[in-house]
Amino acid sequence: MISHASAAQPAPDGETTATDRVYAAIYRAVLEHRLAPGEWLREADLASEFDVSRTVVRQALQRLAQDQVIELRHNRGARVPLPSLEDAAHVFEARRIVECEVARRLGGGLSPMQLDSLRVIAQAEIAADERGDRAEAIRLSGEFHQALTRMHGNPVFDRLLNALLPTTSLLMARFKVGGGQVCVAHRHVDLIAALAQGSASAAAEMRKHLAELQRSLVDEPVRGRRLRDAFSAYRESPHQERPNP
Repeated sequence: MISHASAAQPAPDGETTATDRVYAAIYRAVLEHRLAPGEWLREADLASEFDVSRTVVRQALQRLAQDQVIELRHNRGARVPLPSLEDAAHVFEARRIVECEVARRLGGGLSPMQLDSLRVIAQAEIAADERGDRAEAIRLSGEFHQALTRMHGNPVFDRLLNALLPTTSLLMARFKVGGGQVCVAHRHVDLIAALAQGSASAAAEMRKHLAELQRSLVDEPVRGRRLRDAFSAYRESPHQERPNP
């Protein structure tokens, strides 16, 4: 459940800055399992990957650390966090509080257009899953959950979910058998049906969905990727931004 922490803020003239682009690329690389839990991020390597100065990279890393997407270790540099199963209990407790309440309040009250927009995301997620595009399926999974929270309209809930998504993705990469995608795409179809029915059904289905995710975690470490592989998608689209939460 992808697609975030606080959105990269545009420059005063409305254009995306180099720092924004580095921030967005690393954020998505974490969410899409392109970077492995515990992987080190070296300033010089990142500066070369993105063709920017080390100062730009340092600024992006500092923002990512503030949003708890990465860790800055004293005298050692930046690292993708290595969450534990204890962290999973805390993350999913927080997600249940936020997302079950969002589902409860939205249940029975979404417009046909809003429901259709969720169906579009869910169907795109299913298609990505079926063609084996795991990174895209992960991105769309997160986008689905973010779209729901945005529909609720409380920016605090939005920020809370965005702060929880990177850790959720890292937990799945580290502890889910095979490091599989975060959500099962068809579960989102079930959730849309429950949202159309009413508050109680929507909240219950969201609780079931999150519980299923948490139960899927087992202590099964998976191998990471080299840094160059992690950012190959962004070299082709250097101005691609992280989807707005």
